[in-house]
Amino acid sequence: MTIEYAKLHGLGNDYLFIDTARHPIADPGALSRAMSHRHLGAGADGIILVMQGEDHPFRMRIFNADGSEAETCGNGIRCFAKYVYERGMTRATEFIIETLAGPNRVQLTVNNRRVVSVRSNMGAPKFDRSQIPMTGAPGQVLEEPLRLGDGREVKITCANIGNPHAVIFVEDATKVDLTDLGPKIENHPAFPERTNVEFVSVLDRDNIVMRIWERGSGITMASGSGSCGAALASMITGRVNRRVAVHLVYGILNVEWAEEGSVYQEGPATEVYCGLWPEEQ
Repeated sequence: MTIEYAKLHGLGNDYLFIDTARHPIADPGALSRAMSHRHLGAGADGIILVMQGEDHPFRMRIFNADGSEAETCGNGIRCFAKYVYERGMTRATEFIIETLAGPNRVQLTVNNRRVVSVRSNMGAPKFDRSQIPMTGAPGQVLEEPLRLGDGREVKITCANIGNPHAVIFVEDATKVDLTDLGPKIENHPAFPERTNVEFVSVLDRDNIVMRIWERGSGITMASGSGSCGAALASMITGRVNRRVAVHLVYGILNVEWAEEGSVYQEGPATEVYCGLWPEEQ
């Protein structure tokens, strides 16, 4: 027996999609560890299960490369929308996808029956320490010193947009050694559920550059929720406007914090290939 899957990416953040109606998965964490391995597997930042929703047509479950389950994924949600639309699982260009973080409404831009971009409502952000979650006294975490295990100190600004994000402002995000600081902050005792870590350089009030160390996956080329977290941290510290272009390794993701409170991200989704995975592995 084999499992059919498709590899899609959002600006380089790549996932392997499996339709569980055709292939029920007993242990998705173990499967994600095997399939996601860059040398011994298909290679990806994780797997995404396409499932039937309880209150809406679709439900998304996402498992990181280390097998842990994430609440949501901004790039994954855009790829999910492309996957179900282009396979005829829906003809709607606006619908809701259920996630562990709650329902996510997506709007598709379609050209010749192909999805060229997706706008998704990531919901309202949370800034209180207990909502990140992060240990310590109640209140927002704004450029707060965090002492690492090796004695170094970084200043973090935190937000939760479906999952936790710790943002560090730097002069040049492209020159940060992610493998050095990333895991130290991700696994810091201050974050009981671990955290995603974003390094941000502000170009001007409409543009930022971001690099990310993702919780459970390590270095990735992009992150939708991470881009939202980076943009929100830049906004609440007064560095940028309420709509910004987030410059990533392979392109730009647009993030808007609307006056009504919701955060929207808009960008492309690309299918790379379809494959078969032997179940006995």
